[in-house]
Amino acid sequence: MVLDGQVAIVTGGSRGIGRAISLELAAAGAAVVVNYRAAEDAAAAAVAAITGTQRRAVAVQADVTKEADVKRLVSSTLSTFGRLDILVCNAGITKDKLVAAMSLQDWESVIETNLRGPFLCVREVVPTMMSARSGSIILMSSIAADRGGRGHANYSAAKGGINAMVRALAVELAPKKIRVNGVAPGVIVTDMTERIREFAEEEILRQVPLKRYGRAEEVARAVRFLASDDASYVTGEVLHVTGGLGV
Repeated sequence: MVLDGQVAIVTGGSRGIGRAISLELAAAGAAVVVNYRAAEDAAAAAVAAITGTQRRAVAVQADVTKEADVKRLVSSTLSTFGRLDILVCNAGITKDKLVAAMSLQDWESVIETNLRGPFLCVREVVPTMMSARSGSIILMSSIAADRGGRGHANYSAAKGGINAMVRALAVELAPKKIRVNGVAPGVIVTDMTERIREFAEEEILRQVPLKRYGRAEEVARAVRFLASDDASYVTGEVLHVTGGLGV
């Protein structure tokens, strides 16, 4: 298996794309820490799905916007598995509103989860990866970073920040043999996209050259590639998994 012996943290790893990533990395041989904020039952189910295949996994509750929680998430990973090789910053939220109706809380909560959270997680794992002179960090971006949409000012700003962070961190951490990349999904079949798919399905699919929505498993396979030595010469890139949307 391409990730045998490695240990991965997947934030927001209990549902949707995060769950698919957790299962994909485990199938590739990694031990997985399934992080969740509130979905305890979903996290337990994801762990059970992994351990049922004779792979190792644990669930760890942590709010990625809170510095103390992130420290506990990483220290728990190290105490349980003794190492940390892969960080996938997947936890994210949306609060779509037209800017004239967007409250400061709507703005700040999306920025905190989608941009501050990855910063806190990366900052916490970097010392361990630097000591090992090895590591792969993958930040989840979005097509929204490159393609404007009504009501997405907060989300697009956060994901645009992620793309910039990927490039800056790739340069900063390359001397320590740590690779940093991003994955930018398009419209993927998850709970998060249910509303937009319900109300704008025909319009969306007209714009997607492959004429279908993506599956969480397809995003997870892109993450697995970037996490593995198959991508050993790839850093500072944002891989789009969009079915051609935005091309």
